[in-house]
Amino acid sequence: MLSRMTTPNTGQTLTFLRRGHPVALRNVPPDRTLLQVLREDLHLTATKEGCGEGDCGACTVVIGEAVDGKLTYRAINSCIRLAHSVAGMAVWTAEDIAAPALGAGMSGLPSTGTAAGGAQLHPVQEALVRCHGSQCGFCTPGFVMSLFATYQNAGGDQGRPVHVTREQAQADLSGNLCRCTGYRPIFDAAMTMGSLPLPAGCVVDEAATLAALAELQPQHSADAAYLRPTTLQDLLQARACHPQAQVVAGCTDVGLWVTKQHRQFDQALDVTAARELRQVESHPHHIAIGAAVPLVDAYAALVQERPQLKAFAQRFAGLPVRNSGTLGGNVANGSPIGDSMPLLIALGARVVLMRWDAEHASIAHRELALEDLYTGYRTNVMHADELLCSIQVPRPTSDETLKIYKISKRFDDDISAVCLAIQMTLADGVVAQVSIGAGGVAATPMRAKQTEAALRGQPWNADTVMAAQAVLRAEFQPISDMRASAAYRQTVLVNLLQRFWLESQGQTAINLESATVEDLA
Repeated sequence: MLSRMTTPNTGQTLTFLRRGHPVALRNVPPDRTLLQVLREDLHLTATKEGCGEGDCGACTVVIGEAVDGKLTYRAINSCIRLAHSVAGMAVWTAEDIAAPALGAGMSGLPSTGTAAGGAQLHPVQEALVRCHGSQCGFCTPGFVMSLFATYQNAGGDQGRPVHVTREQAQADLSGNLCRCTGYRPIFDAAMTMGSLPLPAGCVVDEAATLAALAELQPQHSADAAYLRPTTLQDLLQARACHPQAQVVAGCTDVGLWVTKQHRQFDQALDVTAARELRQVESHPHHIAIGAAVPLVDAYAALVQERPQLKAFAQRFAGLPVRNSGTLGGNVANGSPIGDSMPLLIALGARVVLMRWDAEHASIAHRELALEDLYTGYRTNVMHADELLCSIQVPRPTSDETLKIYKISKRFDDDISAVCLAIQMTLADGVVAQVSIGAGGVAATPMRAKQTEAALRGQPWNADTVMAAQAVLRAEFQPISDMRASAAYRQTVLVNLLQRFWLESQGQTAINLESATVEDLA
């Protein structure tokens, strides 16, 4: 039997917008998912449950928030998103985007005979019909909603032209899996939707939606079951008062605890509403990424500093996961196969921990190197009243070389078996500086300090690399699990250092991300 805390799992009212109108649900427990609310409480069954872990995308919905006076749209996985995390937001499902008088079928496309000619469908739906983008239909609502977010963010319903390339379609649909169509007709639909007419009944009234969002403003008491403070001070005070509460950010891992491990918790503390933690700040020597910044925005900031990270940023996870998950949550969770940490370790990132100092009525903080945060498997040095609030990432130097390698069974939308990040600076052919972060090879994300020592001060040549490979092989003792055997992980880790060496010498065909068809012929 699962252990429970001493306080009862009491619910509270959840309020959000649907089709421009407030929806209020009473007694929603803190560990109830958005998918459960949609399907079981509101009977919106177009949204499907496939994997229950944010991998397949069948449960994708779109949430809207007011950002700088504009309405932003994000496709997210409702199966692992806690329901109360969308309080005060707008939510769209596959049943909400066609003209209301006609509606949509269970697949997010029209039921037989619903709309002659499809004239009242949203362009996303119409494009999928015309391009034969749905077969069994189970995954279709998720594709519909991911494309709806693309269409809306491009300003399609504001009269702006929507031009989606195949590359953008592939990136935006990276979190949606289909076993029937082979994706070609779905990508065709993505590239077609912008050329189709938008019925008046499908237009989102942005001004009215923003006004309605401003009026929602959910109110929670200081001891509510789901706490979502809007300021850093209130957040830290809530942490001090409720050290037993489950801290949540994007819920992309905590959601799995609910859906797969059937864990229950009586109180949650959500960090994502604290305004101070939703910022990316630029400083002379580093950028500071707030712990509540979504992964998609955090990686956009990293890519702006280091454009070579673009491919890795898109492979980190499917877009709905990156829209929900936060960099702070990924780091604080400390999974040994979390991909952010090897990169941040190689970049020399530091974390800022904060707590409320009641004695001095002020915020106390401390900083430490990211790799020093962890003490063991999913354990860290944070005290019960502390929260990870910011990640400081040093700015790049003109002479650095940076590479990060992710090895996974599936190229997109998959978790790493091994991840290796290397940052190096050469001076006259000698390794002047090097930092290496590794994931999937130990109980925590690790810095390869012994391998760094073997490289530092040595000429950058094949003999140095061979010697460093021997050190790297002995530095970690990975385990075997469902993703890879220990021997495979150890071999791949060493081979990635060899790849780094070969790429530094100009070879490209050894890497699928940079190889061309001619290279592979």
